[in-house]
Amino acid sequence: MGRAKRKPGPLARRPDNSAFKQQRLPAWSPMLTANTVLPFFYFMALICMLLGVWLLLTVQGTQEIKLDYTEAGTCDKCFEKRKNVSSAAESCICKVVFLVEKPFKGDVFFYYGLQNFHQNLRRYMDSRDDGQLVGRKSNLKEPSSYCEPFAKDQNGLPIAPCGAVANSFFNDSFTLTYYGSSGDPVKVPLLRTGITWYTDKNVKYRNPQIDNLTLAQVFEGTAKPLYWKKPVYELDPLDPTNNGFINDDLIVWMREAAFPNFKKLYGVLYHDKLFTDGLPAGNYSIDISYNFPVQYFQGRKEVVLTTLTWFGGQNYFLPIAYLVTSSLILLIAVILTVAWWKFGKKGKNMEE
Repeated sequence: MGRAKRKPGPLARRPDNSAFKQQRLPAWSPMLTANTVLPFFYFMALICMLLGVWLLLTVQGTQEIKLDYTEAGTCDKCFEKRKNVSSAAESCICKVVFLVEKPFKGDVFFYYGLQNFHQNLRRYMDSRDDGQLVGRKSNLKEPSSYCEPFAKDQNGLPIAPCGAVANSFFNDSFTLTYYGSSGDPVKVPLLRTGITWYTDKNVKYRNPQIDNLTLAQVFEGTAKPLYWKKPVYELDPLDPTNNGFINDDLIVWMREAAFPNFKKLYGVLYHDKLFTDGLPAGNYSIDISYNFPVQYFQGRKEVVLTTLTWFGGQNYFLPIAYLVTSSLILLIAVILTVAWWKFGKKGKNMEE
């Protein structure tokens, strides 16, 4: 008969007799005294203040105009019209007039914005087929179940692109017009391509490739999303290379926003003729093809014209945060200095 195995004793579980496992490594414990802590507090207050002032001056170097066009100008009629579901397919054009008091110098960016539109809901964000968007033919004919109930239309045809994100695609369009000193209208040229991330345009979104077939033939047998007016292969009638899943507007929309109030890039000013230095001061108007309804989620729509710096757009949060932090650190440093000056230098030394 074999010997019974002996149970391991407490010594078998003892850690090795090494400096690391026995916690005998050399260590340094700083002695926090008034002579070391107070200068550090003042130094950090100074650094935060300098950063806050620098960023504040940087942000003030940008220019920005926000125009809420939900019911502005002649858009109030379109707003009321979009409340009626039966007239949703009818086109509606409206105009908003505004004044640029100071010229916008340099690159000018044109954004559209939405308020109270929650793109960060989990079910909404999951309602898409990345395999379809990357150009897989199998997903084009049989969309992912994640796209339900926007995977197939009422006739059973697969929807391209499928899902709630694509179905809610923002489809307002804008034409910016400048009225010079003579009052003659001049259309402001906007670059409508090249506004996406490189990885999105060249990696995440690709059209299905089938030899000797046009894009319309590739998407034959599919249906457009429920609320779209055009199929995906006709999104940009002026630029055939900007159609399908690689359409810039579609790609920008498909990158979901983290907050309910957001803006997305629509175009960039093309520096030509009157606009070589930017947008001159004067009167402007925006002709809007008013299609996207916001009544159902109590939202608002706006356009934003802005210049950018290395820091980004006109956002005062970080400069103010640095200045507030600097003020708090300075206040704490002064309180500690007064306490040390009053009690620490006498018999009750606070450093001991």
